[in-house]
Amino acid sequence: MKKKILAMTLAAVMAVSLAACGGGDGGSGSGSGGDGSEGGGGSASGDGVNFTIFNSKIEVQEQFEEMAKEYSEKTGVGVEVYYSNDTVAAHMATRYSANDPYTLAMVDAKDVYSLAADHAIDLSDQDWVKNTDYAISVDDKVVGFPVCIEARGLIYNADAIKNVTGKDFDPASCKTTEEFAALLEKLVAGGMETPTAVMKEDWSLAGHFLSETYEEQSDPEAFVQALYGGSADLAGNEKFNAKMDTFDLLLKYNYAADSPIAAEREVSEQKLAEGEVAFMFGGNWDWSMINAYEYSENMGMMPLPQTASDGSNEKLVGGGSKYFFIDSSDNTSDEQRQAAKDFLNWLVSDAEGNAFLTEKCNLVPAYSNIDAQALDPLSLSVKKYADEGNLIANYDYLPDDHYSKCGASFQKYMAGQIDRAGLAGEIESYWSSTTPVEH
Repeated sequence: MKKKILAMTLAAVMAVSLAACGGGDGGSGSGSGGDGSEGGGGSASGDGVNFTIFNSKIEVQEQFEEMAKEYSEKTGVGVEVYYSNDTVAAHMATRYSANDPYTLAMVDAKDVYSLAADHAIDLSDQDWVKNTDYAISVDDKVVGFPVCIEARGLIYNADAIKNVTGKDFDPASCKTTEEFAALLEKLVAGGMETPTAVMKEDWSLAGHFLSETYEEQSDPEAFVQALYGGSADLAGNEKFNAKMDTFDLLLKYNYAADSPIAAEREVSEQKLAEGEVAFMFGGNWDWSMINAYEYSENMGMMPLPQTASDGSNEKLVGGGSKYFFIDSSDNTSDEQRQAAKDFLNWLVSDAEGNAFLTEKCNLVPAYSNIDAQALDPLSLSVKKYADEGNLIANYDYLPDDHYSKCGASFQKYMAGQIDRAGLAGEIESYWSSTTPVEH
C-alpha cells in the first residue's frame, strides 16, 4: 500500500511539472489566495498582497503547496510555490534575466554567496537571527535564512542487524574500516547475504560522498585550492584513501554488486527500510523515501566508519542546508518583502510554522527555540550530533558541475572501468580545468 501511495505521489509531482512546462522556465507552481498570475515578485491583489516562493527541495514540494493554501486562508496573503528541475543556479539566472525574480527563493549556500550582493536584502534586524548559528552573512549583513540542518553519514537498520547478531547495535562499536568489515562478515555469516546498498546517483557519489574528502581535510579551503592549482596528490591523500577503503567495502557487500550502476534508488531505499540490507550511505533526507515502505522501527544515522586519527569517524558531515533569501530588486515591492519577512518569522516563532518544518516536512530545525521531538529517526540522529557539536561543516563552494562530472567518474569506478588511481586522476583533472567559485 505504501509503495502505491509513493507511486501516486511521484506521479502527481510529475504531472505538476509537466503541466507547468508551458511556462517556459522549467518550473512548476501552486498558487493560492492570489490572482493566478505567474509573475515572480507577485502583485497586490484586493486587500492583500501576493508573494512567490521558489522551493529547490523536491522532497517537500507537496508540503509547501499545501502550506501555501493554509497560510493564505489564515493570513489573507497570497502565496505561490514553484519548483524547477533545472539546477538552482541555472534556474535563478533564467528568472533574473527575465526580470521575473521570486520574492523568496530557497537556494544552496553557494548560491547565496554568489547572488546576495546583487539580489538579496539585509535581514540582520530579524528576530530569528539570534536563534540560529547557521545564518549566512555577506559583507557583514545577514542575507541567508537557514531552512534546516542536514547531514550525511551511514544510515543503519538496527533491527535488521539485531535479527542476525542477536545483539542491540551500537554505532560506537563500528568506527573503523576494520570494525565495519568484521560486522559485515558477521552479518553475511548469519544469513544476510548482501548487507549494504550503494546509490549510483552522481549527486550522492560526488556531491555527498566525495565531498567529504575535502570537508574532512585539516584545511578544506587550502586543499581545494591545491586541487584547483593542480598540486594536490589525491591518490596519495590519506583521507581520500580512508574514504575509498570504506567505499570498497560498501561495494563488495552491495546487493547490486554484479551491476552497481543499474541499482535503482527506490529499490535500495526499500531494502534498507525493510531490513533486507543493513547499511546505506546517505542523509536524513532519505527518510522521505524510506517512510513509503514498511520500515523498521529502529533506524538511525552514524558517522562513516573509516580509519582515522582526527576524530572524523565520530562525526557526521553537515550543517545548514538550503537557505531563503528575499529579493531586493525593483520587481518586488516593499509590501511583498515584508510579507516574505513575516513568513520567515512565522516559520521560526509560530507553533504552526514550527510544526510545518518539523512534522510536515520532517526537517531538522536550525533554530534553538524550535522543539523537534516529533522528528523521524534519521533526523533525530542528525539533531543529536548537531546538539553535541559533532558536525563537520559542509564545504559550500563546489562548482555547479562537480557532482555531474566527478559523479560520472565515480560511476566508471563502480563499473570497474577505472581503478582508484584512475578515479583520483580524473578528479584531479576536473579540478585543475574548472573555474574557482568566488567566495
